[in-house]
Amino acid sequence: MKNRIKVYRAMHDLTQEGLANELGVTRQTILAIEKGKYDPSLELAFKIARFFGVTIEEIFIYDSVPGLKPPE
Repeated sequence: MKNRIKVYRAMHDLTQEGLANELGVTRQTILAIEKGKYDPSLELAFKIARFFGVTIEEIFIYDSVPGLKPPE
């Protein structure tokens, strides 16, 4: 899943380590999420969004599944 965590980190002048400490996860977890190699749990996604004061949709970009129609 694509995301804007790096953008929000830059806006708040935070390193991956700094954000990881605030969220109670490792720097490697933040790195993996930023690179799209790991999708966070729903709980962690909410935690990230709340930390930055935005909605989940503002941070995470849903990649639609090929052939799957979006809800109407």
